[in-house]
Amino acid sequence: MTRLTTGADAPDIVLPAIDGSTFNMSDYKGKRVILTFFRFSTCPFCNIRINRIIKKWNEFPEDTVMVGVFHAKIGELTKRMNKHNPPFTIVADETYEFFRKNSVMKSFLRFMWGAVRSPITFMQATLKGYFPMTMSLSKLSIIPVDILIDENGKVFEAHYCKDTVDHLPIDRLIGFAKGN
Repeated sequence: MTRLTTGADAPDIVLPAIDGSTFNMSDYKGKRVILTFFRFSTCPFCNIRINRIIKKWNEFPEDTVMVGVFHAKIGELTKRMNKHNPPFTIVADETYEFFRKNSVMKSFLRFMWGAVRSPITFMQATLKGYFPMTMSLSKLSIIPVDILIDENGKVFEAHYCKDTVDHLPIDRLIGFAKGN
């Protein structure tokens, strides 16, 4: 599968959400959508990222649509994410189908590089109690992707992260949500 590029159609995603609903990307045509493929439910970097987004949530427009996709079972993901009480949608891709369809890559070297270059972030995550509860190299090596989708259901920007912590800046997400 090829990577998403600017102007491509938004990914066709239908997945179970932690609030008991089913997220369907096609329901959000006409709205800007921030879509992130995270890693696994206990990923320290993912959890600290969610924590940081929540802390700045009041800067996002009220109608912001944000979706976090995790490679996890819905029950486990619900348990982990309810601790955050996220004001946005979190969904589970138990089979890794949508990760694969959207060219989310795996790289153990890039995972290691992210850990080495971000010791402060890892320490902050650890101090908040975010510990990786897996030894699966397959899950550890997932490299996140941030996708901004415009009102026409087209990819505005697809950021395939260089490593596990190379997300788009949160202020960039806020700007996009505000129409900038």
